[in-house]
Amino acid sequence: MIGVVDVGGGLRDVYGAGVFDFCMGNAINFDFCVGVSAGAANIISYIANQPGRNYRFYTEYTFRDEYMGARNLIKNGSFIGYDYIYGTLSNSDGEDPIDYATFAKSDKRALFVATEVETGAPTYFTNDDISQDNYRVIMASGCLPLIERPCDIDGNGYYDGGISDPIPFKKAFDAGCDKVVVILTRPRDYYRDSKDDEISAKLLERHYPEVAKRVMRRADLYNFQMDQVKELEKDGKALILAPKDIEGMTTLKRDRDAMEKLYSYGVSDAEKIRDFI
Repeated sequence: MIGVVDVGGGLRDVYGAGVFDFCMGNAINFDFCVGVSAGAANIISYIANQPGRNYRFYTEYTFRDEYMGARNLIKNGSFIGYDYIYGTLSNSDGEDPIDYATFAKSDKRALFVATEVETGAPTYFTNDDISQDNYRVIMASGCLPLIERPCDIDGNGYYDGGISDPIPFKKAFDAGCDKVVVILTRPRDYYRDSKDDEISAKLLERHYPEVAKRVMRRADLYNFQMDQVKELEKDGKALILAPKDIEGMTTLKRDRDAMEKLYSYGVSDAEKIRDFI
């Protein structure tokens, strides 16, 4: 059984969209998928067999005011317009709907990772937690602290899954995968620095203390998981796909030229999967 993990990374994950578009165009199939944050959005389109869909979201729709911006923050308290993205655009009567029928009948299984705000623990949603025109699981997986309110699902609040399980490769192996492709959105030699998270953790401490603790531990966990994946790669059990350069992209930076380059890197790097599997 072959697995894939897409760790997300905001708009940098147009790289992952390139990987999945190559896979869909070349009959490369994964049995088990794990998506974190933007990676969750990439994976639902992959399972729904919709090549080009996520590319359009990154390179076209993100430039609309309704998608993200200060106007959303003032009006709705959230910088990113999740209701627009997963309603107006993605619903069955939307501009670019998810093919839910194909998603629902697929034999590809998936986990979508989110962080529970009261405990700070990771929650792993499955295909069965998604229904027609109800994509809150994907919203929860990518809900960014400080610029978003927690995403509510059945009375529980959730934030971005990358806070609590940034590279959840173990879930794929636990599900029975023999080999796992891990899609990163930073160069493979990148390691996180906990100092970069200190301000965010401090701001979260008052209302979401358990999330704040996870944010402060995120760098150590990411770096530990990165080292583990590299060891698995040496043993032939994992394949790391990572852009050679992020072209100045940050999580929410809208730069069409840079995104086009990252997408092309993803398409090109995905060729490596043929020999791996």
